[in-house]
Amino acid sequence: MQSQFATSVALLATAENIGTLRDIQRGVEREALRITTQAKLAPSPHPLALGAALTHPLITTDYAETLMEFITPVSTDIAITLQQLEDIHTVTYQHLADELLWPLSMPCFVGEESDIVVAQYGQSHSGKMKTLYRQGLTHRYGGAMQIIAGVHYNFSVPDSVWEILAEQEQVALTSDFVSAKYFGLIRNYKRICWVIPYLFGASPAICKSFLRHTEGNMDFSETGKGTVYRPYGTSLRMSDLGYTNKEQADLKITYNSLNEYVAGLRRAISTPSTAFAKIGVKDGDTYRQLNANILQIENEFYSPIRPKRVARAGETPTQALARAGVEYIEVRALDVNPFSNVGITAAQMRFLDMLLMYCVLKPSPTMDWDAQVVADKNFNRVVMDGRNPRLTLLDGDYERPIADWLEDIFADLQSLAKLFDQAHATDDYTKTVADQYRAVLNPELTLSGQFMAQLLEQGLDNSEVGMRLAQAYKAQLLERPLQYFTEAEFERLREASLDAQLQREQQDELTSFSDFLTEYFASAAQSAAPQAQTDEMA
Repeated sequence: MQSQFATSVALLATAENIGTLRDIQRGVEREALRITTQAKLAPSPHPLALGAALTHPLITTDYAETLMEFITPVSTDIAITLQQLEDIHTVTYQHLADELLWPLSMPCFVGEESDIVVAQYGQSHSGKMKTLYRQGLTHRYGGAMQIIAGVHYNFSVPDSVWEILAEQEQVALTSDFVSAKYFGLIRNYKRICWVIPYLFGASPAICKSFLRHTEGNMDFSETGKGTVYRPYGTSLRMSDLGYTNKEQADLKITYNSLNEYVAGLRRAISTPSTAFAKIGVKDGDTYRQLNANILQIENEFYSPIRPKRVARAGETPTQALARAGVEYIEVRALDVNPFSNVGITAAQMRFLDMLLMYCVLKPSPTMDWDAQVVADKNFNRVVMDGRNPRLTLLDGDYERPIADWLEDIFADLQSLAKLFDQAHATDDYTKTVADQYRAVLNPELTLSGQFMAQLLEQGLDNSEVGMRLAQAYKAQLLERPLQYFTEAEFERLREASLDAQLQREQQDELTSFSDFLTEYFASAAQSAAPQAQTDEMA
């Protein structure tokens, strides 16, 4: 008897349905530290010549002032997404003088914590709130957590595919159906997301200076003059050394339905934290954090995947989800790929598209909290020791060799690769699966394995490899012409972002920041955003 997965693949492969896969939408958010030629954090502010970080749609900052974030518009074409990302990098480099973009997820040399400046967004209330939120993160988790870079992959299944799947299940196509299917995707992703750090984890080693700013207690080997590493590690960025909130586990947020998830997240932003209360919300007239709850705002919730909907002005993420359901998902488990000048490759995007469609099409039973704990343990095992050929993962009540589990997943991915190749009239997807399968057979062909080979075979430090790559990528990107955007478009975006920030600041001159926060949190506490709108914070 044919499995549900095989039936769904066969249904999508029919002549009338195959074209729907070409309508998958995706976008990339890539983070990168600005650094000096000495491989230290750049002390300069975000370049004004690029526009206002608060309001620019493509070029902004993340947690720290030196941590840039590049955001591509939504596209149905992987080649266009890469062109957009490359253009954004090129224009950025044109305005960085002698600064470089660090090509690794884990930071370069970290001196004093005072060297890490939280991102600044001007004097509007929304800008000050964004900075204060980050200040709160620094007090809660330390400044070093705010200079770790990653790549986020946004993925949206086309309505035409949902239509086919709804018809297959003989149900109406509604926003509730779509949300339920996205949460099914998320549960399956949670079960197998360890595949991402296994193949694409690229932070098995870190600069020893980072350890002075973290409470993590791990066993490391050493190489070079100041680099520590896990012999079989894949993604230390995703380990306890990275940005995690241990109090969040007590909330037991699950992904069995939209309502369950929204309720859990809203509970998190209203539950006081004894530990964070000790920080204090204000010191005299100076704010130290937005509040003393487990989460200051919903975006503080840490997860390797998020259900998302573009929020209207004034909506929090959960209010947007409650209003109209899930629109897309955001994969947050990707390290920056050090072997790409923009941090991600077309092959990785193709693989992620297939992996996420696998998660859509496979049956997805509900996951209670205990099952999530098991999935998280598997993820952590791969993050710490994923290239160990004897590694086992928990599959139900049994320890299963990772290679055996990967074989099963790749068997299904091969059928999906044929489907995607058929849709795109190419063989790129089949080649991508074949290339990644080599890393299943030999863990040293994974990104982390390749990176460690460079360090150990040449006796190099993280900083030496990072600087060589950064200098090479700067030269490459400055030599290439713009392909998707024009110089005039970037100039218009720059001017518009500066004008928009100035307009916000002028509008806020007659009201107090404290009143703004009071109004914001009163609005956020409601199940839907009120008509009197404020700005959504991120």
